Amino acid sequence: MQNGTRLAAVDLGSNSFRLEIGQLDHGQIHRTEYLKETVRQGNGLDSARNLTPEAMQRGWDALARFGERLAGFKRSQVRAVATQTLREARNRDEFLLRARTILGFGIDVIPGREEARLIYQGVAHMLPHTDASDLERRLVVDIGGRSTEMILGHALEATVMESYRVGSVAWSMKHFAEGQFTQAAFRAAEVAAKAVLDDALTSYTRDQWDVAYGASGTIGAVGDVLAASGAEPGLITRDGLDWLLDRLLKAGSADKLRIDGMRDDRKAVIGGGVSVLRAVFDLLDIDEMKVAQGALRHGVMYELLERDESVADLRTETVARLASRFNVDAAQARRVGETAAALFIQIEPAARSANPAGSTTSRAGRALRKLGWAAQLHEIGTQISHSDYHKHGAYILDHCDAPGFAVNEMHALGLLVLGQRGKLRKLEAALDDEVFVMQLLSLRLALILCHARRDPDPKALRITVTGGRFFVVACQGNWSEVYPQSAHLLREEVLAWQKTNWRVDLAGC
Repeated sequence: MQNGTRLAAVDLGSNSFRLEIGQLDHGQIHRTEYLKETVRQGNGLDSARNLTPEAMQRGWDALARFGERLAGFKRSQVRAVATQTLREARNRDEFLLRARTILGFGIDVIPGREEARLIYQGVAHMLPHTDASDLERRLVVDIGGRSTEMILGHALEATVMESYRVGSVAWSMKHFAEGQFTQAAFRAAEVAAKAVLDDALTSYTRDQWDVAYGASGTIGAVGDVLAASGAEPGLITRDGLDWLLDRLLKAGSADKLRIDGMRDDRKAVIGGGVSVLRAVFDLLDIDEMKVAQGALRHGVMYELLERDESVADLRTETVARLASRFNVDAAQARRVGETAAALFIQIEPAARSANPAGSTTSRAGRALRKLGWAAQLHEIGTQISHSDYHKHGAYILDHCDAPGFAVNEMHALGLLVLGQRGKLRKLEAALDDEVFVMQLLSLRLALILCHARRDPDPKALRITVTGGRFFVVACQGNWSEVYPQSAHLLREEVLAWQKTNWRVDLAGC
């Protein structure tokens, strides 16, 4: 990306939706615009963990305003991510379907550890870069509406990441539902938070870090209040937290709270936020915490730079690491990947101009790259079962930690792995997506050509698209006679597609 390029990040948090717009200047991103909407989707989950219509509408309204501001941005310049509330919501697809249309860009629901990694990236990039700061061992904490992220790292590298299901909105609803501040309520809230965060005692011990940083949300709000009271700006101490708790108890309730530095939209969730922050201080033996300027949205924007074609994509490294961890046959993965890519380009010529890694600037190029990842991982499930490895592979991809990937991205890869063999009815919903169908057909045909685990004739098959939902596969020369088993598998493939809304015919086979 060139200097002057505008980048934008949208953070669909449990308490607030935020839009950050920045401009690239020699590797750094400088803010040009910032919008925040207090949506409180986190308290819009009903007892069945479904977003209420009101909560969805609040989110759509906020995204409509963001979408208007993002008009004219290219896809490569914008990324929107959703966190804990949409990770939990059973009806998230209903919300996201309309949300993506309203915003005008895709929305990735990111796993908790991926959120933690991006938070660290945001914090680290916004800190001064000196020899001393790059050597310091950091603890970064972010208390959001329904989750708390903890990260250990140094310089720009996060080494330990975790997300815990405890946050300011959730804890305020649970322990301060009526908005009343009492000593007993705070005691119960802190004990409950420590129970959830108990695992952190082993991974985030005091000897593992030198400096503690707090990011965004609750910690930023507490920092503002303490600074307004005369405390050192940008620093939260135990004494400061004790003073703030005393002020909350004296107020007695959120609606009676009058305190300098606290925005009105934060009062309803400050009780839960303070109780979680005090629990973190106690558990991890923190004396003081610096308020960081960076946050999730900044990490998302810097991630856009890393996804640029000129920079190695973390997702490629993640795929390679997964393939190695599960002892994937590298030669077969390469063979299937190259064959699937060649077939896909026949179906979608626009992918021909993509670089070997897949262009990030065209849908065809991105689809080609993801097809390559699926091919690289298509046998990941063989460590569990040789008969149902496609099912186990899909399960692994749906449930593993995959730095750089969103939940929906990994699910899409899992669907390709699941669909590489067998009946297609299991993919009925996904078959409405034409690009997915082209990826899937390319992968399944590649597996047929490579079933003997040797390099196939690259010109063996020619695929043409003859209209809506209709593919013709032509066999070259006497291929079907030379490779009778492959030809048999190809005829079986035609039968499999007959039970879908797509048609595959053979010519010369």
